[in-house]
Amino acid sequence: MKVVRVPEFGDSDVLEVADRERPEPGPGEVRIAVEAAGVNFADVMQRRGHYHGGPEPTYVPGMEAAGTIDAVGEGVEREVGERVVATTGRGGYADYAVADADSLFAVPESLSFEEAAGFPVQFLTAHSALHEWGGLEEDERVLVHAAAGGVGTAAVQLASAAGAEVFGTASTDEKLELAERLGCDHPINYEETDFREVVEEKTDGESEEPRSSNASGEGSDPRAGVDLVLDGVGGDTFSRSLDALSHFGRVVAYGAASGEPGRVETTRLLFESVSVVGFHLGQALARDPQRVLTAVPELQEMLAGGDLEVVVGATFPLEDADEAHAAIENRETVGKVALRP
Repeated sequence: MKVVRVPEFGDSDVLEVADRERPEPGPGEVRIAVEAAGVNFADVMQRRGHYHGGPEPTYVPGMEAAGTIDAVGEGVEREVGERVVATTGRGGYADYAVADADSLFAVPESLSFEEAAGFPVQFLTAHSALHEWGGLEEDERVLVHAAAGGVGTAAVQLASAAGAEVFGTASTDEKLELAERLGCDHPINYEETDFREVVEEKTDGESEEPRSSNASGEGSDPRAGVDLVLDGVGGDTFSRSLDALSHFGRVVAYGAASGEPGRVETTRLLFESVSVVGFHLGQALARDPQRVLTAVPELQEMLAGGDLEVVVGATFPLEDADEAHAAIENRETVGKVALRP
């Protein structure tokens, strides 16, 4: 079978196609004949060698694999031929992938395999960050960074469905139009506008100073700003997201796509009564899976019923995984990027 592997850390051109023996499922595992593999920015970060706790070369990347069950291991009560998508950790960039049976999600006929490959990471991350870790309530204000990306498109839809007022950032008018179609009330081109200014204007903020320079909290509208920020960017964006928070607001940090972690002084959190929460899907699934997976039936029902959509922005042949990675790095894509073996 064909796989794409990372023989060494580096740019997208290090990705190479290789032949391997078809893997056999062990106890509690299934083998999936892969029809589509999800490509995530975390794959890019791992390939660069910049992902905390990421794999060492040589390895086969790919956190999501959708297809049909091809073989089952001992103790697995699943049927060959079932349409499934699995969180694989890695190994999804291949003709066949092995996954734990507990990591499988059923794929309804109404979803393509490319759409299915975009479900686990982006929708479970978005839902968990908004609700389980972010504590989103109806009528709150939410700021979603990279609103046209994989997690962003899911988060905009879920926040809108929950009755929130949604702010979203993206780099082009095309991406902003997509975010607006999905439910973003205030699309913001971050290449042209400081999102803090838009938040301040739309939430009737009265303070003339950024909140970062007003540690006493005096003289500002306690309702000005957003209640929740979903930040997968880090760096300066994270710092400015704190500026955009209302008092008692919170930031859920789920990534550092900028390559720089977000940093905050605890005195700032104290005087502004705001909070920062970290979320990592893989760690959450390993340590408290039910807290993440409790939302799956509702999400599957909404997807099957057309109330949510997986936005598939681009599909590449498996052997062109390097092009898929380059497109993501160059911010040329929207929604989910998938590979087809």
